[in-house]
Amino acid sequence: MRRVQTVTEVALTTFLPATSVVPVRLHQAMRYAVLDGGKRIRPLLVFAAGELFGASHAMLERAATAVEMMHAYSLVHDDMPCMDDDALRRGKPTVHVKYDEATALLVGDALQSQAFIVLSAPVDSVDPVRQMAMLRLLADGSGSSGMCGGQAIDLDSVGVQLSLEALELMHRLKTGALLRASVLLGATSGKTLSILEVQALEKYGTAIGLAFQVIDDILDATADSATLGKTAGKDAANNKPTYVSILGLVESQVLAEKLRNDAHAAVAPFGDNARRLRALADLIVQRKA
Repeated sequence: MRRVQTVTEVALTTFLPATSVVPVRLHQAMRYAVLDGGKRIRPLLVFAAGELFGASHAMLERAATAVEMMHAYSLVHDDMPCMDDDALRRGKPTVHVKYDEATALLVGDALQSQAFIVLSAPVDSVDPVRQMAMLRLLADGSGSSGMCGGQAIDLDSVGVQLSLEALELMHRLKTGALLRASVLLGATSGKTLSILEVQALEKYGTAIGLAFQVIDDILDATADSATLGKTAGKDAANNKPTYVSILGLVESQVLAEKLRNDAHAAVAPFGDNARRLRALADLIVQRKA
């Protein structure tokens, strides 16, 4: 984990525009939003899945940094007053608080574009057709049928009593889609996947995506802001539907454990080569922040 996190941080430092390049303030804010924070779960998934199929380090670096830039853009926009209106992220002021709302909006826009710039750059030994498929994976995972669509449902659901099925759909998109994309991006960095390989990895990605959100909901209800690095208890304060509000704390914990087992079962056909994916499923469910 530390190795991948370090590699990702160095690559992000390289692939983000330098603060000496005009527009200086925008580039400063982009780097503020992305660097020196976060668990880098998505890059960890990219590298773990890439190990299954012998992906090149250069392609994994680009896939990992692209998906992390996309994730960071979503956090910047999610924290803005027109969305969740939060002042704290990763233990420091959110971008719109540190800079201003207009800059935060542009930071998100620019990070999204930068993600595609990074992922589309030619890489030796990588088939351009396969690289085009990776661009589509990132776009699908982050667009209206993925992360953005889930956020739209989330905003429409404030104060609404959702069914468990509706809540699951929302989080399959809002949180799960980019996590699934991370797994598939890592694997596709190494080869063109068979139908069975895609199905297994999608099942794994779906399970960890939902597990991630279940644990997020549990932590929001049980941890403090200092531990989380963001404002705790906001979901309840904003009357948002969560797994804890629908199932209760104990049943939410039971569900998270079931999803962890589902993730392990999904990658069982890959044998010991999938040990890092299994370990990441454990990390997602057992994390405390």
